[in-house]
Amino acid sequence: MLRQDSEADAPLFGDDEDTHTASQRKSKIKYPVATFFHLFFRTCAILVYLLCEVVSSSFIVCMVTIILLLSCDFWTVKNVTGRLLVGLRWWNQVDDDGKSHWVFESRKTGSRNGAANSESRIFWLGLVVCPLFWVIFVFSTIFSLKIKWLAVVIMGMALQWANLYGYVRCKVGGKTNLRSMATNYLGAQFFKQAIAKHEGP
Repeated sequence: MLRQDSEADAPLFGDDEDTHTASQRKSKIKYPVATFFHLFFRTCAILVYLLCEVVSSSFIVCMVTIILLLSCDFWTVKNVTGRLLVGLRWWNQVDDDGKSHWVFESRKTGSRNGAANSESRIFWLGLVVCPLFWVIFVFSTIFSLKIKWLAVVIMGMALQWANLYGYVRCKVGGKTNLRSMATNYLGAQFFKQAIAKHEGP
């Protein structure tokens, strides 16, 4: 079961921070450490995968290193950088009846702690581009018959696509919202074409 809770039910971490220093207000990036680690773990995981056979001959060491980097990345993006950089978070909770609920939450528009445009661009760029590398790695592993790496690249793809899916759901809402957005877009396009034909010679 999917649902989207309001902030009244579960306020975002950091919403109670009322003040920022003057230097933070002037800075384009308010959270440089979070921005750095948003890209650090996922980039390192990709680099280790690409260079592991050159740097180390031990498959086990490379595999454990990549899995640790992917795990750190998943936790950091899900619990820290999404909240700080774009004001979004998602999680799963179990109610009193034992039913599991996925919660997708976004900070109110106009919140004092709204993310800077530069932070938002960095967040979404890293969130979208890095999973594409793992999709490529899955296919390259299969075609090159490096089956021993298949579990690692599938894990990388799964963890990073999970975060991407969660944050896209936070941004645009539930499935009905995704469908209504597509429907509204197509409807607008048809309407524009009809008006253009009507006004044409």
